[in-house]
Amino acid sequence: MRTMKSLAIIGFFLAGSIAWSQTPKTVEVIAGNDNTFKVTGQKKPVITVKAGQVIKLHVIAKKGQEWAKDGSVHSITINSLKDQGWDLPLKEGSNDFTVVAPSTPGEYTIECAIKCGQGHEDMKMKLVVTP
Repeated sequence: MRTMKSLAIIGFFLAGSIAWSQTPKTVEVIAGNDNTFKVTGQKKPVITVKAGQVIKLHVIAKKGQEWAKDGSVHSITINSLKDQGWDLPLKEGSNDFTVVAPSTPGEYTIECAIKCGQGHEDMKMKLVVTP
């Protein structure tokens, strides 16, 4: 009886974690022609998610003073997580991506890696990953 109860509890938690991982968080970001990031519904450009959570990014990119040869006008890049899909070139207009939050909680700096004009060096926002 005790084993059955333990298995039921484990199953409950596993089902919850599977459901959580299958429920992506949608975030709208504006990469502006003034070389800033804005997160819709936030006063500051911060994206807060759970560790390992799937994120659907809808990014509206506006062309600044400069852009890359391939037509990218901005990017969403976390240098330490490039190998995990966090190096997203943005074309002018709407861009949609699905990424996974890092499994390690903490604060990550998202920056633009495309030289987009004056103020490019300051084009950053935060990804806050909670346990």
